[in-house]
Amino acid sequence: MIRAALSFLAVVGLIAAAIALAGDPGEASVTWLGWRIDTTAAAVAVMIGALALLAVAFWRIGLWVAEAPRRAARARAEARRRQSAEILTRGFLAVAAGEGQEARRCAQKAADLADDSPALVRVLAAQAAEAAGDLQTAETAYSAMLGFPEMRLAGHKGLMSIATAQGDQAAALKHAEAAYNLAKTARWAWRALFEARLQAGEWAEALGLVEGALQRKIVTPLVAERARAALLAASAASLELATDAKLREQAMDYGVRAARLSPAFAPGAVIAARLLAEAGRIGKAEDVVEQAWEAAPHPALFLAYRDVRTDETPRERAIRLQKLIDRNPAHRESRILSVEQALLAGDPAEVKAAAAVLAAEPPTARLCGLMARAAWATGQADEARAWIARGSAAPQEPDWSDLDPEGRAFAYQQSDWTRLVSVYAETGELAHPRFERRERSLSDLPELPARWEASAPFVSAAESGHASAPLPDDPGPYDEAMAPSPEPTPPIRALRRGRAGGLGKDGGSV
Repeated sequence: MIRAALSFLAVVGLIAAAIALAGDPGEASVTWLGWRIDTTAAAVAVMIGALALLAVAFWRIGLWVAEAPRRAARARAEARRRQSAEILTRGFLAVAAGEGQEARRCAQKAADLADDSPALVRVLAAQAAEAAGDLQTAETAYSAMLGFPEMRLAGHKGLMSIATAQGDQAAALKHAEAAYNLAKTARWAWRALFEARLQAGEWAEALGLVEGALQRKIVTPLVAERARAALLAASAASLELATDAKLREQAMDYGVRAARLSPAFAPGAVIAARLLAEAGRIGKAEDVVEQAWEAAPHPALFLAYRDVRTDETPRERAIRLQKLIDRNPAHRESRILSVEQALLAGDPAEVKAAAAVLAAEPPTARLCGLMARAAWATGQADEARAWIARGSAAPQEPDWSDLDPEGRAFAYQQSDWTRLVSVYAETGELAHPRFERRERSLSDLPELPARWEASAPFVSAAESGHASAPLPDDPGPYDEAMAPSPEPTPPIRALRRGRAGGLGKDGGSV
């Protein structure tokens, strides 16, 4: 209004100035209540503008006075809103910090101030009670949220958290399932259902959840692919020992699909190769292992590849192993496999050259055992025993722990597969449950013959059964009177020669 009045006054002033500059100020007469005023037209225009401005000013002052109560009410409401926002902020920060009592105090104060934010007050009150350990009050508050459509999802999440804290897994899953059906992007609900399916070993149901999460964009395509591969491998492992032919056929299909989805997941490739070999599909089994070796070499893959064919000589097997090495020649496992290949071929020069490449590797029990076998194969018996001594104190390899003492790869329990699936889906890395539990694995160190000297008198006597020859430091005739009381001694066992060659971990001579 003031802006319009100022604009009007400016126009009147311009008109008056124009008249004055024209040289003809004009004439104007005003008669009012017997009075007559004669003046110029420019003066009349200026007076009219001034009177209009005064009228507008008086009008605005009147309006300001009339609106004073309303303006004061708005100021009080704004101050109350700012105070409630501050209290709510402090309350949620207290919940995040775990200060339950402070959060409850803020929630009670916010209930009196935040008239325009009842949803936030309810959420703060429920979370404050939960943080303070009053689960009954928190459960009541979360249950009340289910009556409001905009708060239903938060209510289900809170009730699921309380049910989990109380150990009621059935109720927790019920709320998680309700939330998952209510909101397409509730990742926490999907995660709760997924972990429950994994804990129960329900691989097919977990696979369906992964497919749904991918469609809803809860997980990325990469995570979904890894999860599907691990779940298919777990399904194959659960059916591998079945006696029914159809179930074993289904296990083989699961294993092949897992290896195709993620060749870097060694358990899937090993199970697939094992089942394919049993079905007589040797070429397909070799292809699966070769692709997995190219993606991520693992010692279990080498053993599976080695045992695919059982009707070949050691040299033929060594030639076939070269195909696996060529898939990923720069990897550490390929360099280790080169030593295994040379041992199978029985060429001491190749064994020595292949072992020299591993000289700079950090010593592990497995590596020390391999170097001991290589040293024995090249005629260095003392060097072989030195490697065994080092290997007894060397650390284990996590990948080698995936082989049990009988050489079976990934012979895991359901809980182990649960961890495998969860870790591999999230990180793409292979977990090692046996290594974490410090369980025994396939022996790293070979059994070499004990060292003996054929010229030792006591060894010769023990082997021939004759009387023992006198020792070089014999003190002379034996005096029974000076001898101490006799003590029982264990019988002497004849020493036996060890075999001429040691056995490697694969059963072949080195």
